[in-house]
Amino acid sequence: MKKLVSGIGIISFLFILLYSSVIAQEKTSPKAELPVLITSCGQSPGPVRLKVFMKRLKFPFDYNLHATAADLVKKKEAGTPYKTLIIVTGASLKGMGAAGVSIKDELSRINKLIEEAKKQKITIIGAHIEGMARRAQGAAPGDNTDELSIDAVCPRSDILLIRKDGNADGRFTTISKGKKIPMILFEKNLEIPKVLKSLFEK
Repeated sequence: MKKLVSGIGIISFLFILLYSSVIAQEKTSPKAELPVLITSCGQSPGPVRLKVFMKRLKFPFDYNLHATAADLVKKKEAGTPYKTLIIVTGASLKGMGAAGVSIKDELSRINKLIEEAKKQKITIIGAHIEGMARRAQGAAPGDNTDELSIDAVCPRSDILLIRKDGNADGRFTTISKGKKIPMILFEKNLEIPKVLKSLFEK
């Protein structure tokens, strides 16, 4: 009887270890590869912050706020294809005005860019790193350009990178769960280097 109880105990222990291992794997942070192309959907200042941290970490990347599908093709033909595309969402009417583009132009460019990225099997990271303040900054009541940029990018991404206060209404949680896209949340911009290292370092 004691041997039977002991056997059951060992089996239970092994099951717990296996279950714990599965859970640990499920909670493993998503990974992406270098080199990276950083661009914007909406011409907000957000991409600049990523640029600064990527430079500080000495990760190979290109920064092009107006990147097109042709840029991805050119890199591939040169034999140095991008492995990851980070699209920072968040629309700035001032930024788009300075660039001479409209939100319609941005959405069209990004749609073609995403299509080419998927064709090349480039990992797409949809990022929103300016918090709820960016989402609330409209030139007039009813301005939804920021939300349009989110809709154009995040549901089609492979990974979401979101500052936590920008998800106060659960906007990105809904996308993450609905589309089964892993989401990385962070509290402050000073945490971005740590997040990037976790993403890109093997």
